[in-house]
Amino acid sequence: MQEWINKAQILIEALPYMRRFLGHTLVIKYGGHAMKDEGLKQGFAQNITLLKYLGLNPVVVHGGGPQISQTLNRMGIKSQFVDGMRVTDGETMDVVEMVLGGKVNKEIVNLINAAGGRAVGLTGKDGQLIKAQKMHLHRPRGQEEPPEIIDIGMVGQVTSIDTAVIETLQAHNFIPIIAPVGVGEGGETYNINADLVASQIAAALKASKLILLTDVPGVLDENGQLISTLTRELVLEGIAQGIIKGGMIPKVNCCLEAIAAGVAKAHIIDGRVLHAVLLEIFTDQGIGTEIVA
Repeated sequence: MQEWINKAQILIEALPYMRRFLGHTLVIKYGGHAMKDEGLKQGFAQNITLLKYLGLNPVVVHGGGPQISQTLNRMGIKSQFVDGMRVTDGETMDVVEMVLGGKVNKEIVNLINAAGGRAVGLTGKDGQLIKAQKMHLHRPRGQEEPPEIIDIGMVGQVTSIDTAVIETLQAHNFIPIIAPVGVGEGGETYNINADLVASQIAAALKASKLILLTDVPGVLDENGQLISTLTRELVLEGIAQGIIKGGMIPKVNCCLEAIAAGVAKAHIIDGRVLHAVLLEIFTDQGIGTEIVA
């Protein structure tokens, strides 16, 4: 009997959060180990489906870097990276679009539909959802010289988001699943970082939450302990002191941009934890780092 009572208490703990977020939009960036492990994939699909049944409006933006690399390797195309960005020529862009907009996107759609949801797959080309322009990397060369400009091919940065197609799907109780492929003014296709796309979509939708799934517990302090809550000031201080470093810097910057644009909270959570999304949203403690205005 106690086991059943404990289950009921879990639901009671979640009740205030269910009530608070009823009708709200959450943008969730799905990537990392959570996209590889079969149990985690099933759990994520169940989480997203449950959110929809509880009256929330989840929007999923997914990555797919490892899947792209595997396909390129099988085709004998060598992957090259500059500052963590995949150099994307025309041939590579064709593979990126095929893998992200096709294989990966439709697998996520199928998993959510199998869990009882109603998911629809999109890329940034659909309804001109994600407009983009070419990104150039700038590398400092010294105080007396201008920075080196590095051409990394068809890698883009978001110029605007048209939320009409997302809002249309939400109005009919569908769950949008978005591949981070953008379209340029001349119809060019661009490969865009999924964290950046999720941040921009969350801002455009004025979402209540931006949630980034990662392969770490969240933002860690100098002793390797999880920091549960951060403000903008604490994030900037942590970067300046070298506490927040490496690949975590672009993630927290995405969160800060989203919050500055009106998103209420951003979360960086460990996607390796089963049901991580539900645990972060519907429990008092959460499991990751929340960044607040």
